[in-house]
Amino acid sequence: MRILLVDDEAAMADPLSRQLMREGYAVDVAYDGSTGGALAAQGQYDLLILDWMLPQRSGIEICQERRSRGDTTPVLFLTAKDTVDDRVEGLDAGADDYLVKPFELRELLARVRALLRRPATLESPTPSQRLTLEDLVLDRDNQVAYRQGRTIELSEKEEKLLAYFMQHGGQLLTHEQIHGYLWGDTNRPSSNVLAAQVRLLRRKIEAPGEKVLIHTIYGKGYRFGEA
Repeated sequence: MRILLVDDEAAMADPLSRQLMREGYAVDVAYDGSTGGALAAQGQYDLLILDWMLPQRSGIEICQERRSRGDTTPVLFLTAKDTVDDRVEGLDAGADDYLVKPFELRELLARVRALLRRPATLESPTPSQRLTLEDLVLDRDNQVAYRQGRTIELSEKEEKLLAYFMQHGGQLLTHEQIHGYLWGDTNRPSSNVLAAQVRLLRRKIEAPGEKVLIHTIYGKGYRFGEA
């Protein structure tokens, strides 16, 4: 597997590239956006790791150019930008994942492995795979949500439930509708299982002090977003 790492901080890029090579990857390093963009355009890489802020051309510009040309090579952003708006901008530019500096090396390596496991034919994320409602962003490809600068890891069932809520923001979703969506028409669990699933999701996406998003409509179901 061949990786292109583009970062103008040599003190970070050089040891990181050596670690990636120790993991068995072939790595090329560029320290500015012009060189990085030119190398990325050759189309010989299995993964692009891009710093956001670069001399000459930004990582965002490199990513946008590759996507505009139909290049589906996975892109991982490394950046100090950590607000929700920053994450949304990076994902909207076509990035597949996003890691805020400073980061743990083992987390970066895990994300690299995950991106490289994806099928080569995987298309870049489309707007329908990234859902936004109020200050919550759901990245369906990576099974994570972002809110108030937090990265929220989700289980498969939690991601599916959250996506359903966000796709029907402001609407009353009955217990029956949610059961049918999550479990189909057969082998449905008891209503207590659904309540527990909602409670687990609430704990993750509604931190203390944050606006309540999941509203219980007693005896009927749930409404997501505006009460």
